[in-house]
Amino acid sequence: MIKTLRNALRIKDIRMKLLYTFAAMLIVRLGCQLPIPGVNRDFFASWFNQQTALSFFDAMTGGSFTQMSIFALNITPYITSSIIMQLMTIAIPKLEEMQKDGEDGRKKIAEYTRYVTVALAIIESLAMAVGFGNQGLLEGGLNFTNAVIITVSLTAGSAFLMWLGERITQNGVGNGISIILLINIVSRIPNDMMTLYNRFIANASVMNKIIAAVVILAVILAMVVFIIILQDGERKIPVQYAKKVQGRKMIGGQSSHIPLKVNTAGVIPAIFASSLMSFPIVIASFMGIAPASGPTASLVQKLLKICNQSAWCNFASFGEFKYTLGLVVYIVLVIFFAYFYTSITFNPIEVSNNMKKQGGFIPGIRPGKPTTDYLTKVLNNIIFIGAVGLMVVAVVPIFFSGAFGANVSFSGTSLIIIVGVILETMKQIESMMLVRHYKGFLND
Repeated sequence: MIKTLRNALRIKDIRMKLLYTFAAMLIVRLGCQLPIPGVNRDFFASWFNQQTALSFFDAMTGGSFTQMSIFALNITPYITSSIIMQLMTIAIPKLEEMQKDGEDGRKKIAEYTRYVTVALAIIESLAMAVGFGNQGLLEGGLNFTNAVIITVSLTAGSAFLMWLGERITQNGVGNGISIILLINIVSRIPNDMMTLYNRFIANASVMNKIIAAVVILAVILAMVVFIIILQDGERKIPVQYAKKVQGRKMIGGQSSHIPLKVNTAGVIPAIFASSLMSFPIVIASFMGIAPASGPTASLVQKLLKICNQSAWCNFASFGEFKYTLGLVVYIVLVIFFAYFYTSITFNPIEVSNNMKKQGGFIPGIRPGKPTTDYLTKVLNNIIFIGAVGLMVVAVVPIFFSGAFGANVSFSGTSLIIIVGVILETMKQIESMMLVRHYKGFLND
């Protein structure tokens, strides 16, 4: 990877794209430090420390949520709107036709996605203004002026990051939205490493320090390697195209394959599951209801604690361990969303029909329904393997956090995003260098 970057920096066009991307990342981190007018940041930081369920959102926003900066919403509305539009293309035939119309259709869907992003940002920022105002976290209390300032600031910040992400995609390197998400997560890693150091190394004996450091590095390295294998793993289904006469030429006869990734749904199932588990806690926190913290807790508070990831895998007593039931629900949700999301992004019937139209077939499988059944069977097996792998990556940090108190902001979801974005960006840089090499060869 270092060698690829060094070679890329020698090429002026790629170097300028890399510098553009780096400058955009600096702008993102600068905006994460600019506070929203009217918010008492000290009171809010104190309140946030009590809301452990919100650490997932803080990790995705690079700490800007904790600091209540103008980028507090970050690109989460855009991610949500993109997922909504993907689901809508399945439910609404007109959008599905638009998606198949090529570049013009995709541009139209991207335009709708921007509108949905702004609408979601307005709704979320207004809800935050009202909720924080009721909690006494606004200077001067909740009034019309403060609500408007907060709503406009958060919405403008989210819309600006959406625009900046598109500019990175167009003028920089990699997918702009993914790059912004990456820099947000990476910015929290130094604090997390310091937390682990203070928790396991700082006050330990020399031998225990060495053991703790080795274990921490080994776990992180093993997870990174496992994620790389999970992200790159794929099942190649061979496809053979029959020969046919077109005019005076004989065409076809070549072999190809359908690449089915093991982790077909990517990080989406883990994000869906984490968001769904955190949603009740977020709503309850705005209403002043906290998860269970004692024997006199109500049923609602106990249910909220079941949804709280920080309460899982606590082996101190059975009274605390019983809340690990939430982890079982989380695992079921990850597996469910893995199947659900893949089913709406990969259609075996459509793939089978396209192969049949082009004269393609899978060796040993008849075209038509047998091909559809074969693809469905293979896909279901792959989805299960990918869901189990994703589940392992998601559960390991939760286990260490609950069992050993390794409380860090990044999770298995964050690691998948980091590794996935870096791999895709490096592949794009290599492709740009390869294209330039071929262009130079042709010009010569």
